[in-house]
Amino acid sequence: MPSERPTTDRKALQVNLDSRRYGSFAEIGAGQEVVRWFFRVGAAAGTIAKSMSAYDMSVSDAIYGKCDRYVCRQRLEDMLDREHKLNLERLRESRGDSTAFFAFADTVSARNYHGTNECHGWMGIRFQAHPRDEDSQIIIHVRMLDKNMEAQQEALGIVGVNLLYGAFFMHHEPEQLLESLLDNLSTQRIEIDMIEFSGIAFRHVDNRVMSLRLVQLGLSNAAMFSASGDVLQPSEVLYKRPILVERGSFRPVTHVNLDMLSAARESFKKEADVEEDRIVQLAEITMRNLQANGDIDLRDFLARADTLAACGMTVLISDYFEFYRLAAYLSRYTKERIGITLGAGSLAELFNEKYYTGLEGGILESFGRMFKNDLKLYIYPLLDRETGTLTTVDNLSVSPDLDKLYHYLVDTGCIEQLDAYNPEHLSTFSREVLKMIDAGDPAWEDHVPAEVASVIKRRGFFGHKAGVTESRLAAMLPPTPSIGMPANI
Repeated sequence: MPSERPTTDRKALQVNLDSRRYGSFAEIGAGQEVVRWFFRVGAAAGTIAKSMSAYDMSVSDAIYGKCDRYVCRQRLEDMLDREHKLNLERLRESRGDSTAFFAFADTVSARNYHGTNECHGWMGIRFQAHPRDEDSQIIIHVRMLDKNMEAQQEALGIVGVNLLYGAFFMHHEPEQLLESLLDNLSTQRIEIDMIEFSGIAFRHVDNRVMSLRLVQLGLSNAAMFSASGDVLQPSEVLYKRPILVERGSFRPVTHVNLDMLSAARESFKKEADVEEDRIVQLAEITMRNLQANGDIDLRDFLARADTLAACGMTVLISDYFEFYRLAAYLSRYTKERIGITLGAGSLAELFNEKYYTGLEGGILESFGRMFKNDLKLYIYPLLDRETGTLTTVDNLSVSPDLDKLYHYLVDTGCIEQLDAYNPEHLSTFSREVLKMIDAGDPAWEDHVPAEVASVIKRRGFFGHKAGVTESRLAAMLPPTPSIGMPANI
């Protein structure tokens, strides 16, 4: 049987009783909810060098410098920088040989009196894993889901204790650390939609894998990372921006994927109130797609991530198989227009009523939720290579019972046919390209962008048989285990 998780009190006391740990707490916004646990359990004098809360904005600016927003990553980084630097300046000479210093900080917006604000916060710890060690750091973004301020404050304190405990005693097992962040809590109370590990203790951590794990473990329904591999907090990227999404397997990225997005962008930027230079483009992969073969193969996941990165794409991993759930998630962050581009074959599947049996209102409820916030579907044609005919919005066949609904959505502009596509790419199908790569057929390179082909050959992705030099490079890569988890959609 798995070992029982320690209580929050026990975690806080274990930190306090560890004579190596000494540092400061700085908390802005919701009060000193984290440090309170360490004072309450006793023996805090061995752990806490300083505790403070710069609640007033002018005071906060005077200490940490001016900032456009007070609940943001930049403010958190400023807090960690200053507090950790002060600890080292003041204490390193007297006790640095036996003490691993740390600075914990959070900046939080809990539920206000009128209940009108977004309840979220940034939380982080900068620490030495061992005395005189180089710094390591963990930063998380949390959304507080309780309905009253007192419960939110309690949940925030528990997460903070979990973060400190994990940093000190589980830094060598970052995936276990990640899983432990909701000990003594539930996903109904706290969502963690961003985590970033950095520094000497986490030099082997790939934060893209940690983003995947957030969704896989249910700590969040979605996670995001950039082409450079940096993890992103969704609201920081999507806030009040028009959003264009392409959902796919990207196994591998083909000319069709890029052509579909390019054609959709041409139509999307013509929409009223859409400023082209503010459009956020996302390549979305669902957990159901990643778990198509039962388990998640991390090497396969990273192959998709690396080839998307080669194309400069920002990646969204989501647990939103149903399009209406994806639409609701994006609408959480923006009131601007949202576009989703997909192929005609996927559009036909969208009108299959078997996917909506779990909704009381069936497909009508699903579409009502999906299209209520200026969302539009942009449809890429499907080529029948035997007949040479194209399936488009104009000739797509749906169930007779849904024919009127379909044409209503087309006539009102909710579904739009893409015209700015490149006909040369219509004969490319990713499953066939994948088979060609595995079979060693060099013709596969004709179907993918040059930068994608280069990454696949260099890293031996998707079963590519690398040459002598490439094989040696691939052999140098650390083995990537498969992480299995039952589908939960």
